[in-house]
Amino acid sequence: MPVSATYVGRPSRWGNPFRIYHRHSVIGPKWSVVRATWMHIPADQAIYGYITTSSPLRSEAAVAPFRDLLEVRRRDEPDRLREWLAPLCGRDLACWCPLTDLNGDRFCCHADVLLEFANPGWC
Repeated sequence: MPVSATYVGRPSRWGNPFRIYHRHSVIGPKWSVVRATWMHIPADQAIYGYITTSSPLRSEAAVAPFRDLLEVRRRDEPDRLREWLAPLCGRDLACWCPLTDLNGDRFCCHADVLLEFANPGWC
């Protein structure tokens, strides 16, 4: 992990509470829990199924609900979101997600969403 980067993976307070489970499901805490929590949510609370499919899911399936969460927070609590994102402004962000998936395609990570929200004219 680069020394100059801010870690945003689990279990940091910026970790994505949504995850792909066994390649075919997106799980996470209930929306009411996610919506009310601004810190790390333990994995044992990630038991609510959001999507299940017979085809393997791509990383975007777990990043999309994280983006939705930040959109809702920006709409409903913009000052609190700005404060939550402030330590990330102008920083490099690091997560343990791979850069590419098994097919060599770019792997989508929630850190991409955090960079977008934390920087362009928002902070």
